[in-house]
Amino acid sequence: MDVAVCVKHVPDTEAAIRIRADGHGIDESGLPFVMNYYDEHGVEEALRIKERLGGTVTLLTAGPVRAALALRSGLAMGADAAVHVEDPALEGADHLGVAKALAAAISAQHYDLILCGKLATDDNAAIVGPALAEFLGLPQATAVTKLELGDGAATVHREVEGAIEVLRVALPAVITVERSINEPRYPSLPGIMKAKRTPLTTKTLGDLGLPPGEVGMAAARVEVLDLSPPPQRRAGRILQGEPPEMVKELVRLLHEEAKVL
Repeated sequence: MDVAVCVKHVPDTEAAIRIRADGHGIDESGLPFVMNYYDEHGVEEALRIKERLGGTVTLLTAGPVRAALALRSGLAMGADAAVHVEDPALEGADHLGVAKALAAAISAQHYDLILCGKLATDDNAAIVGPALAEFLGLPQATAVTKLELGDGAATVHREVEGAIEVLRVALPAVITVERSINEPRYPSLPGIMKAKRTPLTTKTLGDLGLPPGEVGMAAARVEVLDLSPPPQRRAGRILQGEPPEMVKELVRLLHEEAKVL
C-alpha cells in the first residue's frame, strides 16, 4: 500500500514566540521550527501500515526552504521519499492555496491513502486536510483515533461527545489523525544518517501546472490583519486561615469581586 503523508514545518511550541513589530506575523529570527506534532502521528501511522502491508511512504510539504527539515525528520523516522513544493509565489498563500498545491503534487502519482495531522499547531485551522480531499475528489474522515484497512476501504474511529463514531471510507481517501492514534517512534541513528543522504524531489508551482495567481497571496481568501499577545492575567490570591473561614472568604470574593455567583 502506497501512502502519502502531508507534513508542515511549524514553530516549536516550547519556544518563546515574538510578534513582529507590524503585527502581521511572528518574528522567525532565531525561532526553532519542528515537524507539526500531529503530522508526526500521521507519519507513524503510515510507517505502521507499511510494516504490516508493505508499500511505500512518501512525505509532502508546501512551504519555504526551511520546510525541508520537516521532510528530513520524517525520512529519519523511516519514510521512503519526500516531495517539497517550494516556490516564492507561495508566500502569503492561505490554507486553500496550500491544499491546492499539495493536491497537485499528490495527483502526479497514485496513492492508496493520504494522511495528514488533524491540525497544525501554529494556527489550529484544521483546513488543509479536508480541502485537500475536496481538490482531489476523494472521500475523507477527520480527527481519526483508530484506523483499520481492508477490502479496498478504511474503517475509522472518531471520538465524538459521549461516544465513538465508526465510519467506513472507500479508498483512496484522505484521513486526518488525532494524536491519540499512536505514539511516534524516535528516529534511529541509521535513519538519521540515511535521511541526510536521501534526495528530496523539489517542485515549483510551474512544475505542477499551477499559475501563482491561483494559489499565492493574490488568491488568498484569508488575510492576517493583526496579531497581539493575550492580556496579562492578574496575579492569583492565596487565602489564609482555617478551611471554614477560607470557604466563606472565597464565596464572598466570587460574589463581590469576580461576580460569578
